[in-house]
Amino acid sequence: MDMSSMNMSGSSSSSGMSSSDMSSMPMVFTNTHTMPLYSTLWTPSSRGGYAGTCIFLIILAIIARGLIAFKAIMEQRWLAAHLQRRYIVVAGKNPEAGRIASDPEAKTATLVSAEGAQETVRVVHRYTQEALPWRFSVDLPRALIVLCITGVAYLLMLGVMTMNVGYFCSILAGTFLGELAVGRYIQYNHWNEH
Repeated sequence: MDMSSMNMSGSSSSSGMSSSDMSSMPMVFTNTHTMPLYSTLWTPSSRGGYAGTCIFLIILAIIARGLIAFKAIMEQRWLAAHLQRRYIVVAGKNPEAGRIASDPEAKTATLVSAEGAQETVRVVHRYTQEALPWRFSVDLPRALIVLCITGVAYLLMLGVMTMNVGYFCSILAGTFLGELAVGRYIQYNHWNEH
């Protein structure tokens, strides 16, 4: 046995992968309609099955964009609930009423109760750059939403890693359609009415 054959056999065994393992992994895009997705049990056996798999990937990509939009909407609601502070003018509380009346960020509103309009109040919004306090009612749903987003994103990544052109284009199409449908909700609106 010569040294060159020993080096070749040593290098393949040290990497842990044989040449047959390397040949089964696609390194270029393929267009085969029998490419398994996620497991060998999900291997399309016909053109209809392949089309169904592509439609599934489109829907999954749309769901991914929808989850991101849902998180953005919830983040806006959680932030608004945290920052919004309402102060009501109460009889005998002149110092607070005077402070609210002099606040330039306060907006005038009318307090409406079961008896109808009671009196004019000022609505004060507080804006801050600090981190929000930890709240179970906010942070648990946020973590669950991010868990779902991450799971769907990894499923999409595995679809792309098959190197199948149809799967790849389906994921791109679903991402496009999802963004087209709900992209406007992902953008945070910093514009305030005055």
